[in-house]
Amino acid sequence: MRQVVIVGYPNAGKSTLFNRLLHQKKSLVHSLPGMTRDRVSAPCVLHEKRFELVDTGGFFDSLAEPLSPQVKKMAWEAAKTADVLLLLLDGRRGLAPAETDLYRSLKKLGKPLLVVVNKIDTSAQEAGLGDYYRLGEERLFFISAEHALGLSDLEEAVAAALPAAEPAGAEEPPPLRIAIIGRINVGKSSLVNRLCGEERFIVSELPGTTRDSSDVLIRTDRRSYRLVDTAGIRKLNRVADERESAGVIKAKKNIPLADVLCLVLDAQEFPTHQDAAVAKLAFDSGKPLLIALNKWDLIDENRVSLANAKNLVFQRLEFIDYAPLVTVSALTGKRTMRILDLADKVYQSGLKTVGTPRLNKWLASISAAKALLSKTGKRFKIRYMTQKDVLPPTFVLFTNTQASFAPAYEKYFVKEMRDAFDLRDTPVKLVLKSPSKK
Repeated sequence: MRQVVIVGYPNAGKSTLFNRLLHQKKSLVHSLPGMTRDRVSAPCVLHEKRFELVDTGGFFDSLAEPLSPQVKKMAWEAAKTADVLLLLLDGRRGLAPAETDLYRSLKKLGKPLLVVVNKIDTSAQEAGLGDYYRLGEERLFFISAEHALGLSDLEEAVAAALPAAEPAGAEEPPPLRIAIIGRINVGKSSLVNRLCGEERFIVSELPGTTRDSSDVLIRTDRRSYRLVDTAGIRKLNRVADERESAGVIKAKKNIPLADVLCLVLDAQEFPTHQDAAVAKLAFDSGKPLLIALNKWDLIDENRVSLANAKNLVFQRLEFIDYAPLVTVSALTGKRTMRILDLADKVYQSGLKTVGTPRLNKWLASISAAKALLSKTGKRFKIRYMTQKDVLPPTFVLFTNTQASFAPAYEKYFVKEMRDAFDLRDTPVKLVLKSPSKK
């Protein structure tokens, strides 16, 4: 897919423009500079031209921002792969010498380049913008991304700069959206880099390196996937930086938007209390889930077997014991592609349906084998059951009285359902419905 990449210095409004062109709030915006570190991308359509729009971190070097060299490198790599470049400048602070140098460097790439001057909220401001014409561009675009001013001309120019649309082939199914989630420093970004085969996201030992949730589209010979690298999830009262707090909130919001969740654990220290908290978010979402036990290259397999590792994980995370687990190494690449295979598997498991006659035949059998117990210890009956939904498979059980399962019995009931109907790799939701009161 063609790429349009937005570049510029911090606080020029790149993320705000990105969101405006998409007509949705995808990229995080913050008053403090450096909110965006990794590339954030999304499919976009302007004037019937379809392309990938890319937001980048700012071109800057700062002692206050230890990752600025990596941010700058990532932005430059994105610029080199672009089909069209948008250089965004801050119209309120004037043209900086470094921005002139950046403009010249971008011109040398030989790509269509549109110079956009942002934060021009009134026509009176345009009178003082003569400096920007010193760049030598025949046409400048004066806009206010925040107030959606001047965007129509820019959108037309972006569409015109893109190559002609490629002939439509067979319609491709939408990519499977996999959110990579976990606490800080478990190797989520390294894992996504390994899966997409390039250094797409910044990797650092510093906690909170990933701020915004960032997407990357990858294709295999089987299908396409959209991997979402999320910020490490931890308690907000432990986060000092407002920008990281925004990233944690965004990561939590990405969970219900995913098709599949991949929970990443650190093989050297698992499962921690925070691992359990993230796993609970995944469980509550009802989304198909797999577990990637990362950094397995650091484990002595003569001392710790896969069976040992699984036992340790599921002793603490028993409530997600339906999720398949794979040991991986983002560093060496060992078994990382299994993540995509398992993502397909758990997604398909979440789509399974069971006919009502089969369900009720099984219900009669299990009810005869072991009496149903409620939370209060009383027995009750399920008159019949039926499947209501998928993703997750959701079953409605019609009872003879108002009751809810005793936790131990519910666990037993769901386990027997998994074995009977091959629902081992998906969450299962039960809804008990009692007779309505007259």
